Amino acid sequence: MKRNMAAQIAALMLLPSAAFAAPAYTLVKTVPLGPPDRWDYVVFDHDSGRVYVAHADRLSVVDSRSAKVIGEVTGIPGGTHGIGVSHVTGKGFTDDGKNGQAVAFDLKTLKVTKQIPTADDADAIAMEPVTGHVFVMDGDAKTISVIDPHTDKVVASIAGGENLEYGAADGKGFFYISGAGSRDLIKIDARTNTVVAHFPTPDCASPHGLAIDSVNHRAFMGCINSQLMVLDTNSGTVVTKLPIGRGSDAIAFDPMRKRVFSTNGVDGTISVYQQVSPDKYEPLETVKSQITGRTMSVDPKTGRLFVAAMEVSPPATPGGAPQRKPGTLSLLMFDPTK
Repeated sequence: MKRNMAAQIAALMLLPSAAFAAPAYTLVKTVPLGPPDRWDYVVFDHDSGRVYVAHADRLSVVDSRSAKVIGEVTGIPGGTHGIGVSHVTGKGFTDDGKNGQAVAFDLKTLKVTKQIPTADDADAIAMEPVTGHVFVMDGDAKTISVIDPHTDKVVASIAGGENLEYGAADGKGFFYISGAGSRDLIKIDARTNTVVAHFPTPDCASPHGLAIDSVNHRAFMGCINSQLMVLDTNSGTVVTKLPIGRGSDAIAFDPMRKRVFSTNGVDGTISVYQQVSPDKYEPLETVKSQITGRTMSVDPKTGRLFVAAMEVSPPATPGGAPQRKPGTLSLLMFDPTK
């Protein structure tokens, strides 16, 4: 038996390297962002090719092609979390979470133009393309502030009924939010600013990240108990559950390559699934990222992934958490190899 195993290993060593599966994604660029050390959402804007990183009291703005920092949106003392971009009005939007405000800024100058009162714990932000409105998830306030970017005013406040995490639009007039308080997916009619459904996902602990496949009517929602829920956005049915790594905080969907991603900050990995059909998903090679890398976005044209993460050193005590190295926040860029 031992001779047979040794022969098999020797045979494998003689095979060309192509016989081994290549990773689906590889790290191609690292863009240093430096201090401050707190960060949150990463958002890729396909119209400009920019990547916005919520970076403590500012936004860091990176050119996805040159992999260089091109500027910052500064002067947001309460801390930024989400990012939305309205090219029709030439404005971007982030939040001052501690002060319960949305913050409008000029896309050309990156200068803040207005603070817009929302509610406590203004957090995730996303654009809804049918109405052109900016949706701000006021996490602890359990509301969604809807902003008209033409007037920079809140035109509606929607009662979510629970603590809220990330939100995403389907491009067809509906908006979805991860309901962290009640383990569900919230569906909103953006035209009327009303909640039309709470789709239960009892096996999903504290859902966070969310992405939408608008063509196949599927929602992908990440859970902190290392599961990814795939839901039918019409019926609310959970069509499958997929294992992911620990510390998931962001989910992304590449509609060109039909791939779903979860960034897992505790494990320092990216879980990747290939969509075979709307209800069937096959795992691709797990991508080695970096511990702390928990938020991300994707460029659907090139397939490039953008992940914000800090370097770490070994735990100070056995069994403890790795120690973050101050000033080492970077934006990691991963390209598909197949």
